[in-house]
Amino acid sequence: MNTDLSILHLVKEASFVVQFVMFILLSASVASWTFIFTKRKELSQAISITEDFEDEFWSGVGLAELYKKMASDRFEPEGIEKIFLAGYREFARMRQKGEVEPAVQVESAQRAMRIELSRELDRLDETLPFLATVGSTSPYIGLFGTVWGIMNSFRALGEIKNATLANVAPGISEALIATAIGLFAAIPAVIAYNRFSTRLDRLAGRYELFIDEFVVLLQRQAHSK
Repeated sequence: MNTDLSILHLVKEASFVVQFVMFILLSASVASWTFIFTKRKELSQAISITEDFEDEFWSGVGLAELYKKMASDRFEPEGIEKIFLAGYREFARMRQKGEVEPAVQVESAQRAMRIELSRELDRLDETLPFLATVGSTSPYIGLFGTVWGIMNSFRALGEIKNATLANVAPGISEALIATAIGLFAAIPAVIAYNRFSTRLDRLAGRYELFIDEFVVLLQRQAHSK
């Protein structure tokens, strides 16, 4: 009897169902790690853009000047910059109509910013449900592979007259690998999901705060003329 208990050998000798479960879990793990690195970069970039924009916004530069800069073809707005552009563009459009009440001008700009805010948050939240799914289902998928493998091991054990631990150990070991891979896929996904959700909530709060502050400035400008 072959008593090689190396991981590669156990995976190779596992039943088709257990191998298929391992393949699914490894694929999910690779995909989740790809999303983790991508989302980490994306959120870090969004936070950096927000900080740079807020520094410029509160530096005393005129709103019209800032809008002209970010609306140019050479500039590619991202995140909070898109929210600012949507709000000021709508505000300027309403003011050009001439006979629009100041309150209506501001409300229209605020609605435009809320719409852009929703789009931005949807974009940043795009892959988080996948991480949540991997984190919550991978252990159970791995457990299914383990149960199936152990069931086959005991079924084969019943056909042996003088059964020993050496007879059942390889089968149980290969089955337990499925659970280990399931945890390997789930744990990073759960940690990343919680981390990214917290960062996204904080970023959304900064966006909301900016909209409120920007609305106050627009109200002053709307009543200034």
